[in-house]
Amino acid sequence: MHIKFLFFIVLFVTSLTLAQTDANASMPKKMSPQDNAKINALLIQKSVLDKALLRDNIWSKIYSNYHTYKELKKHYELLDAEIVQLEKKKRLTKKQKKILEKEKEKKNILRGKLQLLKEYEKDPFKKFLTPPSIDDVPVVGNPFAVIGALSYQKKLNSDQEAYILRYNSLKSLMSKLREKEALLKQLIEINPDSKKFVEEYKVNQSQIKAFEPVIDIFDTTNNVYTKKIDEIKLNLRNAIKREMSKAFTIGAVILFFILLLFLIKYLVRKYMSDNDRFYTINKALNITFIIVTLLTLLLAYIENVSYLVTILGFASAGITIAMKDWFMSLMGWFTIVLGGTIHVGDRVKFQRGDIEYIGDIVDISMLRMTLHEDVTLTAYMHNRRAGRVIFIPNNFIFTDMIANYSHAGLKTVWDGIDFMITFDSDIQKAASIAKEVTKKYSKGYTDITRKQLNKLRSQYHMKNTNVEPRILTLIEPYGMKISAWYLTNSYATLTLRSTISAEIIKRINAEESVNLAFPTQSIYVDKDVRKPKYMDDGLFEESDL
Repeated sequence: MHIKFLFFIVLFVTSLTLAQTDANASMPKKMSPQDNAKINALLIQKSVLDKALLRDNIWSKIYSNYHTYKELKKHYELLDAEIVQLEKKKRLTKKQKKILEKEKEKKNILRGKLQLLKEYEKDPFKKFLTPPSIDDVPVVGNPFAVIGALSYQKKLNSDQEAYILRYNSLKSLMSKLREKEALLKQLIEINPDSKKFVEEYKVNQSQIKAFEPVIDIFDTTNNVYTKKIDEIKLNLRNAIKREMSKAFTIGAVILFFILLLFLIKYLVRKYMSDNDRFYTINKALNITFIIVTLLTLLLAYIENVSYLVTILGFASAGITIAMKDWFMSLMGWFTIVLGGTIHVGDRVKFQRGDIEYIGDIVDISMLRMTLHEDVTLTAYMHNRRAGRVIFIPNNFIFTDMIANYSHAGLKTVWDGIDFMITFDSDIQKAASIAKEVTKKYSKGYTDITRKQLNKLRSQYHMKNTNVEPRILTLIEPYGMKISAWYLTNSYATLTLRSTISAEIIKRINAEESVNLAFPTQSIYVDKDVRKPKYMDDGLFEESDL
């Protein structure tokens, strides 16, 4: 009995001692003024580092998004587990049902956030670690290819500089993280009870651990990429030097032939008095010079001349028959390319006789243009077909009418809707309805066209640049025709026409003073059943009531 009593006393004293020790440990340590000054100085340095880490550093932003994704993923999985547990229960209280609904709402919100950050799920740094792709190295086989090789070399230098800048930014980030690590260590040594510094130190360490393998991979990748680029540059420099030397040699040979030609012509002109013979010899010299120059170029730049001669021999018969149309199509291609009247993607209308096609130019080759037919008013009224691929020979540009709906950046065209009203209708009201509806639906296209036409004033002499909807009232046999013209997208005219037509009819039907007109016949037997005349003041004539 005494032993038990002593045991409880010892246990009680021990508990009090431990509690006192914990209390003393949790009490903040008092610091000297020197320590406070040192902490303030370190905090200033840390603040500067934090700003540098956040400012224009893509690596920090990627890591932040990656860390956010991981945290959201954990939260999502916990919510999902809680929802599963609640759903397993057979009977839920009202409070539990509300909790379940809230948890599901949170889950949906988290799912949306995770979807936005989906690209950071796996290997978020892969896109920035991968060096720029190296396209096929151009083969320098003629003087013109030298220009392409120099351009390719410039592109390689630009890609390499961008990749090195990316690499240097990662190294700079690691250096700043190391500095921050050292500062946090000093802060923890001075004030080990600060949970904030300890937590920041852990976060900083996790960032360093995340970036260490990335920079190791980057070191290896950058080394391999640099060596490959240097090898390509060296080969290109040698190929350019060799081609330039070859070009200078051929140029010297052709220059020698030119000087020899002028010398022979000079001697012939000086010592030959017969003009006819001089003309014949001069022409023969010109033809000989051209042939020798072509042979020199062929021998220098075409490896298998016999293969070319064989192909030209087989093709000569067909070329002779089709030379006219082929030559005209080729000239049409030069006109299209150099004139800039038609580009790929333009909406055009092609008309040949009674045939009309409207669509988009999807390809322009040396012999023909390829047009993809669209659903348009022409297709609706005449063709009753659309979606076909139309091939238009380039030589048709000289003989047939081709209208470009989107030339020089213009993307809009004028479209018109006509409807007829009776002579006794309120014409001003009908015109007002047409103007309001067309202005409402074509406002965006009107603003776009105004800007485009202002740009074209320096290129074309354009007088009428009014882009507001135009309403015309014209007398027709069956009534007054209201013609409403407005600007619309040249690639989708029918869509807006359909919308405006339906709105106008809806507004007209709602007006008692406006009646649509169409060819009709009225027979009056016993009495006059015509509609009372509508007056300007909104009243009806008493004689008609």
